Amino acid sequence: MPQTNLTKAKVNAKKVGVVVKPSTVKNKKLDVFKGDKKVASIGDLRYEDYLTHKDEKRKANYKSRHEKDRKVVGSAGYYADKILWS
Repeated sequence: MPQTNLTKAKVNAKKVGVVVKPSTVKNKKLDVFKGDKKVASIGDLRYEDYLTHKDEKRKANYKSRHEKDRKVVGSAGYYADKILWS
């Protein structure tokens, strides 16, 4: 089971037109699917995300640190930002 709020992650995923399921990849929280196709694995099980800690300063630090990654629509960074850090 992913170390995140799966219910909230599913709501956030629906907003960007994808579905999330617990990841089958080692050390990843979620697999992101668009239709039947897996498009990314997001979140590291070894770290908390905004859905679990709700710390605005940590959220701002994450967004600053991953500025380039999260702007590429369809990338793992984009989905992590929209699903785990919103």
